[in-house]
Amino acid sequence: MTDPAARPATDRARQILGAARTLLEREGPDALTMRRLAGAVGITAPSLYKHFPDKSSVVNALADAMLRETAGVLRAAESADPGSFSALATAYRTHALAHPHLYRLTTGRPLPQDLEEHAAAPLLRALAGDEGRARAAWAFAHGMVVMELNGRFPTDSDVAEAWAAGIAAFAPVGL
Repeated sequence: MTDPAARPATDRARQILGAARTLLEREGPDALTMRRLAGAVGITAPSLYKHFPDKSSVVNALADAMLRETAGVLRAAESADPGSFSALATAYRTHALAHPHLYRLTTGRPLPQDLEEHAAAPLLRALAGDEGRARAAWAFAHGMVVMELNGRFPTDSDVAEAWAAGIAAFAPVGL
């Protein structure tokens, strides 16, 4: 995992991160400014720098939280339906669509390799350890979510049908 020190250590830092997430999820990335963030927690913008050295450190903490949540969602899906790519893809999609701005903020940039691998571990297990297939399935799920979030499907498309077709394509052979 990433350095535990990168996670908020104080109550105030956790409060700031919570306010940042609320701003991001309600209003999108343009709302996530240090001035707005300070106002949301009732402090001055310079006081934020006691807890986060810059805006990118806030963004990194938000992305870290999203990746950890995604890993937890995938572990829960795997526990509920072991070996099911369908359960994993559905859980991934549901979580991403529930947090569109946070999802975009997290996946629209380079990710720490250890966190991405941790989040993808259930997928690798579901696809019988086939790393190439697991990476392709991860790309399928991510691409589908991005297209859905960005309204890239034609209006008369059945997005659920497209998901089902992709899931079927990655289902383990013989099932």
